[in-house]
Amino acid sequence: MSEPLPLPDTASEPARAASSRWANRARYAVFWGAPPALWQAAFFLVPLCFLIAMTFWSVRNFRLAPDSTLANWTFILTAGFFRNAYVYTFWLSALTALIASLAAFPAAYTLAYKVSPATRRLMIFMLVVPFFTSYPVRIYSTQIFFSPQGIINTVLVPLGLGPLQVLNTPTGTVVGYLVLTLPLVVLLQTFALSNVPRILIEAAHNLGCGRFRTIWQVIIPSARIGLIVAGTFAFVLAFGDYVAPTYLGGSKPPTLSILIADQVKSGNNWPRASVVAATMILTLMMVMLVMIALAYGRRKGRG
Repeated sequence: MSEPLPLPDTASEPARAASSRWANRARYAVFWGAPPALWQAAFFLVPLCFLIAMTFWSVRNFRLAPDSTLANWTFILTAGFFRNAYVYTFWLSALTALIASLAAFPAAYTLAYKVSPATRRLMIFMLVVPFFTSYPVRIYSTQIFFSPQGIINTVLVPLGLGPLQVLNTPTGTVVGYLVLTLPLVVLLQTFALSNVPRILIEAAHNLGCGRFRTIWQVIIPSARIGLIVAGTFAFVLAFGDYVAPTYLGGSKPPTLSILIADQVKSGNNWPRASVVAATMILTLMMVMLVMIALAYGRRKGRG
């Protein structure tokens, strides 16, 4: 008597299909994710590790010596000029982020809700155009406006309102930071406000909310993530900028970016400059973590 033929294992077919789909997705993710990961490793992680390692080196006869010393960290972190530059840079960057966020909001609100789509596209294009020009060129152009014999003082002096002293002051540095960050902040805020569901705004109006109350209680909370991200970008760009404090602020008092250049020029001391740079990177990472928590934390808690 012949043995019965084995029945096909139909129960395992869905599992094999699911496993095959998972393998295809994994290969797809690796294929498209590997190039950015390799790029980040080659041009960010490796230089960052080299930068951190250099902070423990020393300089002998104007030449780098790969030692293992904490003297650079001790010298920089205990130096009064570093503390002053750190506080000054952080304060100006935070002030720039605040001014840029407040100044950009009316423009972003207008672009998001008050103009036609064609006008919005045109204005977004105009906001992108400044990035086609080199940033140092834009800073030099700003000098033309704010110099003692510049365009603004030429207009104000006959009216008895000038001259304005902007160059070689902290105000000049902030103006340069705004030249760098304000167009980007307007763009990010416009995108954030445009993504607020219109039904929420209409519901607020139907419930009797006025325009300003709707903005404060509906639009800003709904666009909170984008608004915080825009302000964070402004802080990050201003915190690491070298051009504005050099050519508009006069380098006095120096910011951290200027301090890095000074350390390199002073005896070719790359290790101390690396300590300043590492401190800046650590500060930016901490600020970004705080801002991310501020943007997402409460929403997750409510969910």
